[in-house]
Amino acid sequence: MAFGFRARWSQGLRRMAATFGAYQASTDVVFPPVCLGCHGLVESNQPYRHVCQRCLVALPRVAPPACEVCGHPYHGEVEGPRTCPHCAGLRPAFRRGCTAVVFRGVARSLLIELKYHHGLHVLKDIEAIFCSTPHILDHVRNAILVPVPLHPRKLRERGFNQCRLIADLLAKAAGGRTCVQPCLQRVVDTVTQTAFDRRHRMENLKNAFALAPGAHILPDQHYMLVDDVFTTGSTLNSCARVLRNAGCLTLDVVTFGHG
Repeated sequence: MAFGFRARWSQGLRRMAATFGAYQASTDVVFPPVCLGCHGLVESNQPYRHVCQRCLVALPRVAPPACEVCGHPYHGEVEGPRTCPHCAGLRPAFRRGCTAVVFRGVARSLLIELKYHHGLHVLKDIEAIFCSTPHILDHVRNAILVPVPLHPRKLRERGFNQCRLIADLLAKAAGGRTCVQPCLQRVVDTVTQTAFDRRHRMENLKNAFALAPGAHILPDQHYMLVDDVFTTGSTLNSCARVLRNAGCLTLDVVTFGHG
């Protein structure tokens, strides 16, 4: 019990200290990094700051073969079209998709920390996961990355769009001519999608997105939608239709997690 309190206390203090990057080394001595997976302390010589070695080994990474639509991994030998039950009935408006991790364990904890606890300090770990997933970097390199937008009300509440932050670090990791362009805006403040199935999500998202003011789609460019998690694909598909209608011919998607 005492250790659990110590871990939570240290984690909370580190979130406040994360905004002062210049003092990172000194704060690690006073408030050692805490693993978001098991809440144990992370050794200073570990490659990740908020994932311990034991949870890193268990990190549910995705590697080919995987579904060519949503990126969910296959296991064993695969024959025929590489689609999966997660995509049944989706009718994707994009060409193909990939994801870095399955949305469970410490991968889920990282994204929850980012989205709901203002955990900007975990972005380095998310970037490191992408950097250790070469098929993701190959997938996005030289593309125009389009983050899924938040409604202005949600953006004011959260203070940032996690999809934009993920797109920025992906562009940095991939290099080349990879860049980020916020081509979309969210014009309908929809209710949360968490409890909806695919059909209700699609209805909820009808006309929710539009082309951002001043955005121009170049038909000869490769565009890549960026979202945090692929659940049913409804959000990505709604965004993809807007880009298609604006003249986008080559459109793929990439997400941090699938779940």
